[in-house]
Amino acid sequence: MIEHHHHCCVHSPAREGEPSAQPGARDIIPSASVIPRRWSPVIGGTFLMGSNDGRFPEDGEGPVRPVTVSPFEIACHTVSNLQFGDFVRDTGYTTDAERHGWSFVFEGLLSDEFKRRAGSRVVETPWWIVVPHAYWAQPEGPPTTILDRLDHPVIHISWNDATAYCAWSKTRLPTEAEWEIAARGGLEEAIYPWGNELTPGGEHRCNIWQGNFPDRNTAADGYAGTAPVHAFPPNGYGLHNVAGNVWEWCQDYFSPRYHHAISAENPLYAEPGPNRSLRGGSFLCHESYCNRYRVAARSSNTPDASASNIGFRVVRDDRKATPSVG
Repeated sequence: MIEHHHHCCVHSPAREGEPSAQPGARDIIPSASVIPRRWSPVIGGTFLMGSNDGRFPEDGEGPVRPVTVSPFEIACHTVSNLQFGDFVRDTGYTTDAERHGWSFVFEGLLSDEFKRRAGSRVVETPWWIVVPHAYWAQPEGPPTTILDRLDHPVIHISWNDATAYCAWSKTRLPTEAEWEIAARGGLEEAIYPWGNELTPGGEHRCNIWQGNFPDRNTAADGYAGTAPVHAFPPNGYGLHNVAGNVWEWCQDYFSPRYHHAISAENPLYAEPGPNRSLRGGSFLCHESYCNRYRVAARSSNTPDASASNIGFRVVRDDRKATPSVG
């Protein structure tokens, strides 16, 4: 198990063992879409990437430097449960969490009785519990379903799962640079997608932990777990929830030397390593501990890792050549 200082998220070792048979909850997902996919306007150009604040030096957020990306489009929302259900129904795809028979679930989402019956806890981050048969369609394990949260982000998604969805939908994962220029929404060196104040005018602008992590979540922002993909006002490019809600996978391999080791034009860290990059933070992030819902913040995990706060959004290069799916 990888231990990261001040990290609310679980860092999973590579999974081993034989595939596990799963319940058939995937068959109950209806086909009609609740929220159609919307794309931001074409984004591209030069922006100032990274942060010099030094909050987590081991993450390699800085130094701030100019980076240029070619024009692209990015989905305004993360992929929803309903959209991922369309993919599974069309392809019969089995996620990493299903194949291995378990995934990590945050303890606050489980009843006391279920926590007593569930699997082991992660030593470094004991709020994560190994839950048998937890996967995207049974987010807290059986008998939970997603029928009451079809418009929420799909979770328990590994990097491998996300790229399989992209191959089907003729999209791809964003690079870290593309994700960050989109998340900034046209603002230069702002801390958050909407500016430098976390709650401007007392208004909650994202779904993060409220209270004392990990013991008490007041859910003052309206959500104790995930929020719908279209919750909270969008940023300047029309993107929802690029801060908080769920971590979002990127194309890049992760390196703390990211800014020192790659080109300033269309950067993509392609040197193979054990982890892939994640951006955006999640509903578990709190400023006193994992302050990684800032637009420059970075994290990573193994490509087969899954948990109840990991999802993704997609990008495309040419909207005429790449029709929207879902």
